[in-house]
Amino acid sequence: MERMNAAEVAPQGYKAVLGLEKYVQTNVDHTVLELVKLRASMINGCAFCVDMHSRDALAAGESSRRLFAVAAWREAPFFDERERAALALTDAVTRLGDHGVPDDVWDAAAKVWSEKELADLVLAIATINVWNRLAVTMHAEPPAQV
Repeated sequence: MERMNAAEVAPQGYKAVLGLEKYVQTNVDHTVLELVKLRASMINGCAFCVDMHSRDALAAGESSRRLFAVAAWREAPFFDERERAALALTDAVTRLGDHGVPDDVWDAAAKVWSEKELADLVLAIATINVWNRLAVTMHAEPPAQV
Protein backbone atom coordinates (compact mmCIF):
# COMPACT_ATOMS: atom_id res chain seq x y z
CA MET A 1 0.00 0.00 0.00
CA GLU A 2 1.35 3.39 -0.99
CA ARG A 3 2.56 5.40 2.00
CA MET A 4 2.41 8.83 0.43
CA ASN A 5 2.17 10.68 -2.88
CA ALA A 6 5.13 13.08 -2.99
CA ALA A 7 3.64 15.00 -5.92
CA GLU A 8 0.69 15.94 -3.70
CA VAL A 9 2.53 16.45 -0.41
CA ALA A 10 5.64 18.24 -1.71
CA PRO A 11 4.72 19.51 -5.19
CA GLN A 12 7.64 21.94 -5.53
CA GLY A 13 10.19 19.25 -4.68
CA TYR A 14 8.50 16.83 -7.04
CA LYS A 15 8.56 19.44 -9.82
CA ALA A 16 12.28 19.97 -9.23
CA VAL A 17 12.93 16.25 -9.80
CA LEU A 18 10.69 16.38 -12.86
CA GLY A 19 12.87 19.22 -14.14
CA LEU A 20 15.92 16.94 -13.96
CA GLU A 21 13.95 14.20 -15.68
CA LYS A 22 12.98 16.49 -18.55
CA TYR A 23 16.59 17.62 -18.91
CA VAL A 24 18.01 14.08 -19.17
CA GLN A 25 15.25 12.98 -21.54
CA THR A 26 16.28 15.78 -23.87
CA ASN A 27 20.04 15.29 -23.53
CA VAL A 28 20.70 11.54 -23.23
CA ASP A 29 20.23 9.02 -26.04
CA HIS A 30 16.82 7.45 -25.43
CA THR A 31 17.99 3.84 -25.82
CA VAL A 32 20.85 4.32 -23.35
CA LEU A 33 18.61 6.26 -20.99
CA GLU A 34 16.10 3.41 -20.78
CA LEU A 35 18.88 0.85 -20.21
CA VAL A 36 20.33 3.02 -17.42
CA LYS A 37 16.92 3.53 -15.82
CA LEU A 38 16.15 -0.17 -15.95
CA ARG A 39 19.55 -1.21 -14.56
CA ALA A 40 19.49 1.24 -11.64
CA SER A 41 15.91 0.27 -10.85
CA MET A 42 16.88 -3.42 -10.80
CA ILE A 43 19.78 -2.73 -8.45
CA ASN A 44 17.57 -0.63 -6.17
CA GLY A 45 14.75 -3.18 -6.15
CA CYS A 46 12.21 -0.66 -7.45
CA ALA A 47 9.37 -2.73 -8.93
CA PHE A 48 7.43 0.38 -9.98
CA CYS A 49 10.37 1.72 -12.03
CA VAL A 50 11.43 -1.67 -13.44
CA ASP A 51 7.88 -2.12 -14.69
CA MET A 52 7.59 1.41 -16.10
CA HIS A 53 10.97 1.52 -17.82
CA SER A 54 10.76 -1.95 -19.30
CA ARG A 55 7.33 -1.06 -20.75
CA ASP A 56 8.63 2.30 -22.01
CA ALA A 57 11.63 0.65 -23.67
CA LEU A 58 9.48 -2.02 -25.32
CA ALA A 59 7.11 0.66 -26.61
CA ALA A 60 10.10 2.52 -28.07
CA GLY A 61 11.16 -0.59 -29.97
CA GLU A 62 13.73 -2.13 -27.63
CA SER A 63 13.90 -5.93 -27.77
CA SER A 64 12.76 -8.00 -24.83
CA ARG A 65 15.94 -10.04 -25.18
CA ARG A 66 18.15 -6.99 -24.49
CA LEU A 67 15.91 -5.84 -21.65
CA PHE A 68 16.08 -9.20 -19.90
CA ALA A 69 19.84 -9.21 -20.41
CA VAL A 70 20.26 -5.92 -18.51
CA ALA A 71 20.23 -8.03 -15.34
CA ALA A 72 23.37 -9.83 -16.57
CA TRP A 73 24.75 -7.20 -18.93
CA ARG A 74 28.42 -8.03 -18.29
CA GLU A 75 27.97 -11.54 -19.70
CA ALA A 76 25.45 -10.64 -22.42
CA PRO A 77 26.72 -10.01 -25.97
CA PHE A 78 23.88 -7.61 -26.84
CA PHE A 79 25.38 -4.27 -25.80
CA ASP A 80 27.86 -2.06 -27.60
CA GLU A 81 30.87 -0.32 -26.02
CA ARG A 82 28.98 2.89 -25.16
CA GLU A 83 26.07 0.97 -23.63
CA ARG A 84 28.46 -1.19 -21.60
CA ALA A 85 30.27 1.90 -20.32
CA ALA A 86 26.93 3.47 -19.38
CA LEU A 87 25.78 0.32 -17.59
CA ALA A 88 29.09 -0.01 -15.70
CA LEU A 89 28.85 3.62 -14.65
CA THR A 90 25.24 3.05 -13.58
CA ASP A 91 26.32 0.13 -11.41
CA ALA A 92 29.13 2.16 -9.80
CA VAL A 93 27.08 5.33 -9.20
CA THR A 94 24.04 3.41 -7.94
CA ARG A 95 26.12 1.27 -5.56
CA LEU A 96 28.31 4.21 -4.57
CA GLY A 97 30.53 2.69 -1.91
CA ASP A 98 33.22 4.03 0.38
CA HIS A 99 35.60 4.59 -2.50
CA GLY A 100 33.18 6.21 -4.96
CA VAL A 101 33.26 5.44 -8.66
CA PRO A 102 36.40 3.45 -9.56
CA ASP A 103 38.82 5.15 -11.94
CA ASP A 104 38.68 2.27 -14.43
CA VAL A 105 34.89 2.60 -14.71
CA TRP A 106 35.13 6.36 -15.13
CA ASP A 107 37.98 6.10 -17.65
CA ALA A 108 36.11 3.55 -19.77
CA ALA A 109 33.08 5.85 -19.89
CA ALA A 110 35.20 8.92 -20.64
CA LYS A 111 36.81 7.03 -23.52
CA VAL A 112 33.50 6.59 -25.39
CA TRP A 113 31.40 9.52 -24.17
CA SER A 114 32.25 13.21 -24.62
CA GLU A 115 32.60 15.32 -21.49
CA LYS A 116 29.10 16.80 -21.99
CA GLU A 117 27.60 13.38 -22.71
CA LEU A 118 29.25 11.99 -19.60
CA ALA A 119 27.94 14.82 -17.43
CA ASP A 120 24.44 14.23 -18.81
CA LEU A 121 24.77 10.49 -18.25
CA VAL A 122 25.75 11.02 -14.59
CA LEU A 123 22.77 13.36 -14.20
CA ALA A 124 20.53 10.65 -15.70
CA ILE A 125 21.89 8.03 -13.29
CA ALA A 126 21.44 10.38 -10.34
CA THR A 127 17.89 11.20 -11.43
CA ILE A 128 16.71 7.59 -11.70
CA ASN A 129 18.27 6.92 -8.32
CA VAL A 130 16.18 9.77 -6.86
CA TRP A 131 13.03 8.35 -8.47
CA ASN A 132 13.89 4.85 -7.18
CA ARG A 133 14.40 6.10 -3.65
CA LEU A 134 11.10 7.97 -3.71
CA ALA A 135 9.16 5.02 -5.13
CA VAL A 136 10.71 2.38 -2.86
CA THR A 137 10.37 4.53 0.28
CA MET A 138 6.76 5.44 -0.46
CA HIS A 139 5.82 1.93 -1.61
CA ALA A 140 4.75 2.93 -5.11
CA GLU A 141 3.30 -0.10 -6.86
CA PRO A 142 3.19 -0.84 -10.57
CA PRO A 143 -0.30 -0.59 -12.03
CA ALA A 144 -2.23 -3.85 -11.80
CA GLN A 145 -3.18 -3.53 -15.47
CA VAL A 146 -1.67 -1.61 -18.34
